[in-house]
Amino acid sequence: MLGGMTTDTSVPPGAREAVLRAAQDLYAENGVAATTPRQVLARSGIGQGSLYHHFPSKRELAVAAVARTVAQTLASAAGDLEAEGAADERLEAYLSRPRDAVAGCRVGRLTADPFVMADDELRGQVAGYFSSLIDLVAAAFREQGSSGEQARDRAIAAVAVLQGGYVLSRALGDPSTMQSAVRGFLALLGPRR
Repeated sequence: MLGGMTTDTSVPPGAREAVLRAAQDLYAENGVAATTPRQVLARSGIGQGSLYHHFPSKRELAVAAVARTVAQTLASAAGDLEAEGAADERLEAYLSRPRDAVAGCRVGRLTADPFVMADDELRGQVAGYFSSLIDLVAAAFREQGSSGEQARDRAIAAVAVLQGGYVLSRALGDPSTMQSAVRGFLALLGPRR
């Protein structure tokens, strides 16, 4: 018995995937600190034994789910930023793509989560995401002819505009705030980004 609940001894196929998806969704909605294993169980529809078979602790589940969120989010950004076409078009496509701005960035929101920020490995995953994202954006700016330092500065500004757009959109309950922030940033860059 774990936590007063009986454990089931069978581990159905797909249980790990169901648990990870449920944890990712709950972390995006409520944060890691506020999400309990019981909530993950309820959302995933699997038994407690399956949860603890794959993830013996809340921390192990958090490490796996955050790593997966980071990898998926970074792969999505790379899909835009490393696609075919001119660098300025790829940058604009990445910055302007549809986002659920009011929901917030699944990775960015983790920076306010005390469970994540108190754990070196989890904090490192989040920091690694932002470092890699900045590198991807900076590469596109370098491709346009920006110097290394200028490209990095512009990349940091671009990522900050997106993260700020998420924060403002959530605070105001208005997804168009993100679009305004992106349009403003692109206008500041001028016709040749």
